[in-house]
Amino acid sequence: MTEKAGSDDGAPSSLRKVITVRHAVALYVSSVLGAGILAIPGLAARAAGPASLLAWAVLSLASYPFAYTFSRLSMLRPESGGIYSFSKTAFGHTIGTMTAWLFVAWVVLGAPAVTLAAGSYLAYAFRISGPEVFAVAACMLLAAFGINLRGIRLSGRVQLALVAAMVAILTLSVVASSPDVRAANFSPFLPSGVASIGVACALIFWSYLGYENVSNIAEEFKNPEKDFGRSVSISVVLIGVLYLAIAATVVGTGAYDAGTGVTPFAEMMSKVFGSYGGIAVSLFAVVIIFSTVNAYTTGMGRVVYAAAKDGSLPKALATLDPKTGAPRRALLFLLALIMLSLSVFYLLGIDLESIFLATSGAAILAYVVGSASGVKLLRVRGVRRLFPWISLLVSLAILPFIGYLLGASLAIAAAGFAFGYATRKRGAQ
Repeated sequence: MTEKAGSDDGAPSSLRKVITVRHAVALYVSSVLGAGILAIPGLAARAAGPASLLAWAVLSLASYPFAYTFSRLSMLRPESGGIYSFSKTAFGHTIGTMTAWLFVAWVVLGAPAVTLAAGSYLAYAFRISGPEVFAVAACMLLAAFGINLRGIRLSGRVQLALVAAMVAILTLSVVASSPDVRAANFSPFLPSGVASIGVACALIFWSYLGYENVSNIAEEFKNPEKDFGRSVSISVVLIGVLYLAIAATVVGTGAYDAGTGVTPFAEMMSKVFGSYGGIAVSLFAVVIIFSTVNAYTTGMGRVVYAAAKDGSLPKALATLDPKTGAPRRALLFLLALIMLSLSVFYLLGIDLESIFLATSGAAILAYVVGSASGVKLLRVRGVRRLFPWISLLVSLAILPFIGYLLGASLAIAAAGFAFGYATRKRGAQ
């Protein structure tokens, strides 16, 4: 066991180095797969029809430059904070603070969205009411934060078990539904015009968010220089194959036409196995989505912790629990904001597609900054020197398709920039 560094008061002064390749792959896969793959294929197909498969293919190819850029940056600076740390190194305190605020907005919007997607699957199977869907979301959030408050070791073990179940469930869904795939469902291929592919990309990008999440815990890798590259390659191939197979099956079976398009897998499995199939996949969906929430809780808590150490967030959040080594106050801070966000969504009756797009706005802006950091900081040879540029250009190209919902993320970015500028000025005095 790796011993933790200590301080005079008994509190750990650094995060424990316990992450290996298998834990990294588990965190990559569970961060990227989850509510996105359960809900987004149906929503994207409703937006662009069979042409949504083009968007899936483009983003599958772009995912390697994203993952490579963030993993290489983590190898240069294996510390907690991920994109926040990269942006601070590349562009200074003010931009770093802005990025930290975007990450907080990202998780505060996204965590309720994914747990509400889980509630929607349960509603499909058990016909529960709207308030009960929100109760399911609240319980999942509390459970994920409870696990992470226990420390990274427990979180890693949970991820390994859940990822194995996740891959098996998704593979079963594709194989069992393949006899229902019909060529007629792929025609017309582009029913809503070329612009609809851009809208599908904006939705699908949400499904590929997560490659930066393992960077958030870079400081806890036993051997970051060796293990990041291996875990990236394994994860990108596995995720890309699953996504393309699943998206093609959702389109080919026409499952996205059912209901609101959020629960295509329940529809697919109901056709194959009857009502019990829908119930089973709905329960599995809760497990998969919980895996995503658990992984993001791990990473985002460490972003807040790292930002608080630097003064981009209140210093009181930059403490570690003396027993578990977890950033307890940072996690509790995030939990409070997320539960407030969930309450606002309930009171205002905001739909899931809008929440997904708003979350994508904050996340893509963070990816823009992270990719720009890669352009500035990375010095690699050959074709790989283009990867940060590809990541940057893809992110910028998709941003306009977020629509008016991008305004909220831009406002948060501006507020974070102003806060960072003010704290930098005070620090210089």
